[in-house]
Amino acid sequence: MERPLENVSSNLDRCPTSMQGNREMKRLFVGGLGQGISETDLQNQFGRFGEVSDVEIITRKDDQGNSQKVFAYVNIQITEADLKKCMSILNKTKWKGGTLQIQLAKESFLHRLAQEREDAKAKKEKSTTGNPTLLEKMGAVDFHM
Repeated sequence: MERPLENVSSNLDRCPTSMQGNREMKRLFVGGLGQGISETDLQNQFGRFGEVSDVEIITRKDDQGNSQKVFAYVNIQITEADLKKCMSILNKTKWKGGTLQIQLAKESFLHRLAQEREDAKAKKEKSTTGNPTLLEKMGAVDFHM
């Protein structure tokens, strides 16, 4: 007895994430975009492969203020397999007036800076809590001069 197709797809939706693969946050550089591209366009295009959390569109202009280059950074929660599929399907394809060039981007400078500050703060808190001072090690508690 065959199962209806809708039951099969609903069972796939309930698969544990370990079977679907581990999703990691990736930052993609998307170059070669057309002039009229929007964040929503990019969210819809890349949302087919993973969960898009942030899109940043950058337009470089020449000396006269004319748009020369449009590119974007897309932060996406994606599995390794879906990332490969995304790259193979979208890279070097014509879309909305441009030819897409997709590659993994370097980590955002601002994100890295914020992370380094968090790490330094945590390290400082860790070093000041739970470590007795020199006077406490010598047995002097509530030492006053």
